[in-house]
Amino acid sequence: MPRTKDTLSAAEVRSATFQGKTQKLFDGGGLFLHVIAAGKYWRMKYRFGGREKLLSLGVYPQVSLQDARKRREEARELLGQGVDPGDKRKAQKQIQSDAAANSFEAVAREWWSSVHAHRVVGSHSKRNLRRLELHVFPPLGRRPISEITAPEYLDILRRVEKTGHLDTVHRLKSLGGQIFRYGISTGRCNRDPTQDLRDLLVPSRTRHYPAITDPGEIAPLLRAIDAYSGQPLTRGALRLAAILFCRPGELRKAVWADFDLDAATWNYTPSKRKSGLAPEDATILTPLPRQAVAVLHEMQSLSGHGQYVFPSARTLARPMSENTVNAALHRLDYKGSMTGHGFRAMARTVLAERLGFPVEIIEMQLAHAVRDPLGRAYNRTTYLEQRGKMLQAWADYLDTLLQNDQVKIIPLRTA
Repeated sequence: MPRTKDTLSAAEVRSATFQGKTQKLFDGGGLFLHVIAAGKYWRMKYRFGGREKLLSLGVYPQVSLQDARKRREEARELLGQGVDPGDKRKAQKQIQSDAAANSFEAVAREWWSSVHAHRVVGSHSKRNLRRLELHVFPPLGRRPISEITAPEYLDILRRVEKTGHLDTVHRLKSLGGQIFRYGISTGRCNRDPTQDLRDLLVPSRTRHYPAITDPGEIAPLLRAIDAYSGQPLTRGALRLAAILFCRPGELRKAVWADFDLDAATWNYTPSKRKSGLAPEDATILTPLPRQAVAVLHEMQSLSGHGQYVFPSARTLARPMSENTVNAALHRLDYKGSMTGHGFRAMARTVLAERLGFPVEIIEMQLAHAVRDPLGRAYNRTTYLEQRGKMLQAWADYLDTLLQNDQVKIIPLRTA
């Protein structure tokens, strides 16, 4: 291709200004400076396939005259090879766009917003996103998810492991596995490299919530709750926590709209939606024993005019603080031996070992994953009658413990 004759000078380019109408200052080889009200832009006119086309080469002064000429020559070389420089640029932008969309961070954020944020409680999903932002995105976020290997992901986990935060290590491994599997399902990668990391990490220390499970110790706890002299709403929350043994977050966020006191039911969404419930059945229908209905009628006179059964002491627009129930247990001198979450372990242990109820019925009421012999998750109304009888038996058992000075031990039922 013949050498291009350049005609513009750096001084001409620098002094060119918009004078009320656009200008085109030509340099040579199709290159010109387009002067408009918004600024000065380098353009190149060329012909390809019998058609005249225009190629953008940058903005002055970020792109100097010398740089613009270099870009023009690169475009002319492509033309000499029979390649349209405009089409090549579009292809390069598409590659960059695809790479950005297929990066680990892009896939992770897409998975978080479209899947994870809808399956777990909000505070938990936000903590998981923050873990990824702190530990995984900085080293791997821009990498194509399909190119990330097991040793690379293991290196990240080892760094966190050295800090002693073993629970975070295992959570990051689990989160990575979910992200890679999402990438497989959306066609961005072919396999989950975290599967190769099995048994390579230091086991995490399992944290157990303090819980009282001995009937001899449950009775004094119930009497302490019954005599609680703090806020009536807090006392009501403690009583319901013992009777219904739901997760603390589910109780404090309970709304009146989910209760039907005439039918004695509570239809709520479990805070841990990975519990195995199908998306269309993402709630659990809970039969309410008469003791729970009585407590709720008491609460109605206190909070029935608002949204939440247990509103914040400061505003009706928010639920009770997550620390309220535990703080009340501390005031009752149960710090270190009982928590709001501990009522679940208390009920599970006694219902199975003392009252003889089938474990699968207990697990369903705990909103844990329970599946039939074919691996299908039971829905929200399965064994409703049996769960109702179990909850009533449990509430009656608690009344027995509360009312008798001498604890009555109910023998284990035979199958």
